[in-house]
Amino acid sequence: MGPEAAAGPEPPAGPEPPAGSALSAPRLVSAAREELGAGRRCRFPAARALQLAGEVLAVAAGLKPALLYDCGAAGPAELRRYLARLREAGLAPRRLHLLGVEGSTLLLHPGLARRRLAAVLGARPAPFVDVSAGRQRPALCGPAEAEAIRDHLAALLAHLGASEATAAGPVSSSKVVPAGWNLCTIVGVLLGYPAAYAFSVEESAENCLSLTPLRVFTVQASCPRIRDGFRVQIYSFSIPESLCAELKEMLDAWCDELKEAFSMQNDFVDLCILSEVVSLPVVAL
Repeated sequence: MGPEAAAGPEPPAGPEPPAGSALSAPRLVSAAREELGAGRRCRFPAARALQLAGEVLAVAAGLKPALLYDCGAAGPAELRRYLARLREAGLAPRRLHLLGVEGSTLLLHPGLARRRLAAVLGARPAPFVDVSAGRQRPALCGPAEAEAIRDHLAALLAHLGASEATAAGPVSSSKVVPAGWNLCTIVGVLLGYPAAYAFSVEESAENCLSLTPLRVFTVQASCPRIRDGFRVQIYSFSIPESLCAELKEMLDAWCDELKEAFSMQNDFVDLCILSEVVSLPVVAL
């Protein structure tokens, strides 16, 4: 699986404000509406536009390896133009990478994404939770299942390394064609979750999480650069409550790494990590 270069010419950019300067909320909203709003039935909501800008900034600041763009039908070309507009507004001075996977697009912090993949490849126990529909309850993946996932992650890591070696410009891009990958697992790892859900792609996309107690973790921080008091949701993920003790060391390490990364940036303040236990009749992955 080799990288398929998708780089095109960057849109012309105007002068960028100094890094760390205050951002214009109207400019951020206009960028989303004008570059990502095509084909939408309704106008791109201002609140969602600002949240998206905050998530891009969180990736650029090294607080998360990636974000999954799920706000509409925009593809890599539209996202490249959107990111160029954000750069003009002074939001994302660091280089980013757009990864296309089966019709979805992820925005990556290239170095952090590769480090995250490498860390998961070496993690013991493997941080993959089997939630296949045929199971009575979730459990950590067995050795064979975990090794198959590691093979897919290693292929992705090689792809990103090759893409990085030829990258140029503030935004690079590539596309992968996954063969037998469970995208739920791969995306969970790329998004920086301490544990990712997995299930048998041959059986069903259903899962065994219905009415299962889940500990839901939410990470938020304030971004005064966008607006005083504006809160950005940086992470939201769940782990079966029954596995939290088994994964405690991994969860603690994840929290410590996030706090360290937070201390090394100046775009966000007031980090808040919350968790609560919920049980839902249906859990979509």
